[in-house]
Amino acid sequence: MAILKFRIYWEEDESVYRDIVIKHIQTFYDLHLAVLKSYEFDSKHAATFYKSNDAWQEGREISLEKYDKSYKVDPLIMSEVNIGSQIADPNQKFIYDYDFVKNWRFMVELINVDKEESKNTTYPSCVRTEGLGPSQYGTKGLIDTRLAEIEEKYDLAPDALSDGFGHEGDDDDISEATDEDSSQDANEDF
Repeated sequence: MAILKFRIYWEEDESVYRDIVIKHIQTFYDLHLAVLKSYEFDSKHAATFYKSNDAWQEGREISLEKYDKSYKVDPLIMSEVNIGSQIADPNQKFIYDYDFVKNWRFMVELINVDKEESKNTTYPSCVRTEGLGPSQYGTKGLIDTRLAEIEEKYDLAPDALSDGFGHEGDDDDISEATDEDSSQDANEDF
C-alpha cells in the first residue's frame, strides 16, 4: 500500500505549511478533513480540490458536494474519489479552496511516496507543522497567547474593582495627599 505525503502550503505565505501523510486508497474527503484539522479550521463551509499542473492552474474539480453553479464538466465528489486515482505525476499538485466567502486557498503538493506504512501512525495524519497558520475567524496569526495572559492580569470586570482601585475621583485625593507627604518629607530632611 502506498503512503502519500502531501505538503499543504497556505497561498498567502509559502513558509506556512503542513505535511500530511495519507494512504493512496483514502478519499479526498479524508484529505479535506486532515487539512482542516492541521490548520485548526472547522468543517462548516464548502470546499473543493482542483487537480493542478506545475503552474498551479485549476484542472478537474473534486468537490465536497455538487454546488449551485454551472459546470463545464460535473465535478468529482470528494467522498467517492480515492486519492491514488488522481495521481498522474510523482510531483502531482492540487489546489484546495475552503469557505468560498473567505476564500481560503491552499496549494497541495505530493512530496513523497512511501511503500510502507508506519505501525504507529493513524492515517491521515499531520506529521510536520511549519509557521503560524492563519486564523479562520480571528486574529490568531497577529496576536499571540500572551494577550490572554494580559487580559487575565488586568481583568476590568466590575468584581475586579471591589478592592478599591479604579474609582473615578479618587486620583485627585491620592495626588494631593502624596504632594503633602512629599513636602513634609522634604522639610524634615533640612
